[in-house]
Amino acid sequence: MNWLLSSPEDFTIIGENIHATRIVLLKGKRVVTLESGQEAVVFKDGSGRIRHLSIPESFKTEQPYQQGQVKHFMIAVKKGMSNDLAQQTGGKEYIAFEARRQTAAGAHYLDLNVDEVSYDLEIQKKAMRWLVKTIQEISSIPPSIDSSNADIIAVGLAEYDGRNGRPMINSVALERLETLDLVKKFNGKVIITAAGADGMPNNTEERVENVSQVMEAVQLHNIPINDVFIDGLVFPIAVDPQYGLHYLNAVRSLRKNFGSKIHLTGGLSNVSFGLPNRRLINQTFTYLSLEAGIDSGIVDPVQSSLKEIFNLDTKLKGVGMARDMLLGEDEFCVNYIQSWREGNL
Repeated sequence: MNWLLSSPEDFTIIGENIHATRIVLLKGKRVVTLESGQEAVVFKDGSGRIRHLSIPESFKTEQPYQQGQVKHFMIAVKKGMSNDLAQQTGGKEYIAFEARRQTAAGAHYLDLNVDEVSYDLEIQKKAMRWLVKTIQEISSIPPSIDSSNADIIAVGLAEYDGRNGRPMINSVALERLETLDLVKKFNGKVIITAAGADGMPNNTEERVENVSQVMEAVQLHNIPINDVFIDGLVFPIAVDPQYGLHYLNAVRSLRKNFGSKIHLTGGLSNVSFGLPNRRLINQTFTYLSLEAGIDSGIVDPVQSSLKEIFNLDTKLKGVGMARDMLLGEDEFCVNYIQSWREGNL
């Protein structure tokens, strides 16, 4: 083991969950049917009382619901922005519930994304203003303002009053280098991604090249290197068995190229999308990523315990099978999936 970090406390956690794309399963334990027949997502308020975020009828006609998924944070944000006081209160309490959970689990930033709330830019801006204002009133840690649109990031940063520390900007890529101006204007830290000007990278080399070009712009803006977090982009290995290795090799190259002061991060749980026992895969991948050189992650700290990962028993059969799969040595994930079906994981 040759890690940059000496303990879990040195790992920067960007809590990923306050995001309009996040789902819970309609048939999962978080969704219940009330006596009234109304379906709702269960949560606890600040006093520990069980509360329910009702699922509006309008959501039931949309594709995610019909596929058995509930976009619970989208519901909470839309309720919070409504003109109904009771709905506003319920939306705010639900957002506060998740902020408390992630902060208690060790998050250093709360990543806020509202892009899917609407296709209308003005509504997206309104949603981001509402969410930032709501979060800063109940959170003790700064926000990570996350969007694919620099205008949405700008209004989020303008709404944040700085009470909880310097914000994070998520993200800057070759296609939107103008977002670096916001980093300087709002004295933020910044996530830069390995995305290209025309799309996602196909391999390790493209990731490194794309990041290197963005870093040239970072240097021209005189942004300190220790304020920069590089997201090497994690893709699901269920789509391509080499995706895990592409990311890990990119991390090694980027750490070598830019040294120990820069931060390396990524949406680590993306790697397990579509596969069973995601927790095992995510823990193993985070362990491998730490070996490669990351010191940060855009993760759900409730589901991904850094203490457990630092002490992961790599001799366990399940960990070994997950490792082989993540390194592209289990083509199409056949061995891993077969072992899971046989109950060996």
